[in-house]
Amino acid sequence: MIRFTPIRPDPAAPLARANPVAKLIAAAVLMGVLFVSADPLTAALVLAGLALCLPLAGVPPRDLLARTWPLLLAAVSVGVLNVVLGSSGTGAVGWLAGIGLGLRLLAIALTGVLALATTDPTDLADALQQQARLSARVAVGALAAVRLLPILAAEWQILRLARRARGVQAGRSPVAAGRMALGMLLTLLVGAVRRATRLAAAMESRGFGALPCRTIARPGRMRVADWGWISAAVLLGFGAVSVSLATGSWRFVFG
Repeated sequence: MIRFTPIRPDPAAPLARANPVAKLIAAAVLMGVLFVSADPLTAALVLAGLALCLPLAGVPPRDLLARTWPLLLAAVSVGVLNVVLGSSGTGAVGWLAGIGLGLRLLAIALTGVLALATTDPTDLADALQQQARLSARVAVGALAAVRLLPILAAEWQILRLARRARGVQAGRSPVAAGRMALGMLLTLLVGAVRRATRLAAAMESRGFGALPCRTIARPGRMRVADWGWISAAVLLGFGAVSVSLATGSWRFVFG
């Protein structure tokens, strides 16, 4: 259940007060650098920079770890499988390729988590309309999707309790646990589709999207600090690539 519950950062934290569009641009810059860099040094440097930003995010480390430990496990698993099943073999080259892939996945995931976890959904919808110039349908649709996450968390817990009350348990079998989890996810998916259909019908009946223009209750703008976050992301990304190039470890992902 805890993985479906949104992280609630400190609203007074510097990263939480930044413009959502600025955080999305900064995350896109770092992800772009990580996508094209296949060496472990670049990803490690970006991870180090993100770790330094954690105190500025206002997210308790325990809450962040509780939500993101599956990402850490997935990154380690992908790195090990790349060494065992990859074409590079199990030597030094194979281990470097596996470590680089695992660190890249972890850095990409952490970048997205920090950008989205420190953003209020309503602020995100407002910024998408004002700074990103997206339509109200897209922005409010994203807002509604984020707002439904706590409901999914509550329904996940209800499904677990209902199965436990009926005596349906996986025991110690990971296969049975996987089947139960997939069944619960399918149930959540069906419920989410039905709820989204009812929500769309309710919004249409209230005239949402009938007029071409909409007013913004909370006007926002890009501040100097917001451009500073974008500049910091550019410096971190290209600084990591520069260090890797200087040490001769940088590799292009398709090279």
